[in-house]
Amino acid sequence: MRGLDTSIRVVHMKIEIQEMTHNKGRIVFLDADPSIVNAIRRTMISDVPKMAIEKIEYHLGAIMDEGGKEFESVSPLFDEMIAHRLGLLPVPTDLDVFVFRSKCVCNGEGCPNCTIMYSLNKKGPCTVYSGDLEPLGDAKFKIKDDLVPIVKLNENQAILAYATAELSTGKDHAKYSPVCGVGHRYSAKISIDSAKCDHDARCIAVCPKDVFSKEGKKIVVAHPERCNLCMACVESCELNCVKVQEDPQRIVFRYETDGSLSAKDLLMRSLKILEEKFTGFSEQISALQE
Repeated sequence: MRGLDTSIRVVHMKIEIQEMTHNKGRIVFLDADPSIVNAIRRTMISDVPKMAIEKIEYHLGAIMDEGGKEFESVSPLFDEMIAHRLGLLPVPTDLDVFVFRSKCVCNGEGCPNCTIMYSLNKKGPCTVYSGDLEPLGDAKFKIKDDLVPIVKLNENQAILAYATAELSTGKDHAKYSPVCGVGHRYSAKISIDSAKCDHDARCIAVCPKDVFSKEGKKIVVAHPERCNLCMACVESCELNCVKVQEDPQRIVFRYETDGSLSAKDLLMRSLKILEEKFTGFSEQISALQE
């Protein structure tokens, strides 16, 4: 019987944080295996939980305003379409406070530890925006992006609804994924053969990322970190003096959140989830040696 190799290779790598705003992050991994970077990407998409609207209760029948005017509880869109739009809104998420509804002490009944309640009460004519949802409780749970259009109400139309947000992950539905743009690529190695180059600035004109610039009469690589390896400069250079190659030692990782979590919190939570997974895996491997 062939023996089982249970040795674990330790990977040492360095990182450069080039950008970290509230909802955007750009990190360069040095001497890292692409599989590790991809594991972070997949964890951000499918394993980091966030709050999203799951259930909506619509009021049926006539709706009265303060002056006694009667509005009809209808809109130009089906209720299902409005529910779909509400479900995709970025609900503020505090992962240190909220727990999964199935694991909450309320046994799934719904409480402040696992749910957020919103009310929506608008009367036409008007446009209903995401900011019109009012949290029933702490105001910090108000939708981050308050200018997302939901539906346009006509004269004598109104909408009165109550929405419930709960915690889940992207494995269950895409609306629970806190990241809306994430990817990685190799960095670029760019060189210019000055002996061949006629410095006609053609590569500057075709580059969509403004990688090149002119210093005096010479063309130089001013911003190699911007290169997305489109090869437009190489194709336009008739003298073959521009050379662009992938740098497998530098992996550029970029991501953007939907606003429900900050870019820093999303990254830290992803690393914590991966650490827990690998710790459990390591313990199982160690048990095989006993």
